[in-house]
Amino acid sequence: MNSKYREFLVRDWRKSDRQAASSVIKTVLEEYGLPWQPETADRDVIEVESAYLEVGGEFWVVEQNSTIVGTAAYQPIARGQNAVEIRKMYLLPEVRGKGLGKYLLAQLELAIAIKDYQEIWIETASVLFEAVKLYEHNGYQPANGVETERCDLVYLKKLHH
Repeated sequence: MNSKYREFLVRDWRKSDRQAASSVIKTVLEEYGLPWQPETADRDVIEVESAYLEVGGEFWVVEQNSTIVGTAAYQPIARGQNAVEIRKMYLLPEVRGKGLGKYLLAQLELAIAIKDYQEIWIETASVLFEAVKLYEHNGYQPANGVETERCDLVYLKKLHH
């Protein structure tokens, strides 16, 4: 992935991004009163290689003036039919409201469809109301089976090839 959206660059994660990407996610979680959990729910951000890259997923960062301001990722999962889960879609407060979330979601869906996956799952927390609204407006249906402690919602979208 390497694309431009307005003044933003969306690109593939590099090893040198580990600290900055983790920091963005921690900042957003804390803003909404959710715990940063590097041992459990957020271990994948510390171990991007094994959690995403080595299993056929992707992890992207969003840069503004060479500073990381957001993240987005997906990884294949065992649940569902030939499925992936979109994870770690976080944007710092100062870059929200510019259509970036919608752009990222569309780009993720495109990348996932190209690889012939059939289902996209997303877990989120109802306090992340902007995210919930984004998913619901883009065809994600409420589903069951939350697996992450801090999440209370799960959504599913079926891709039709």
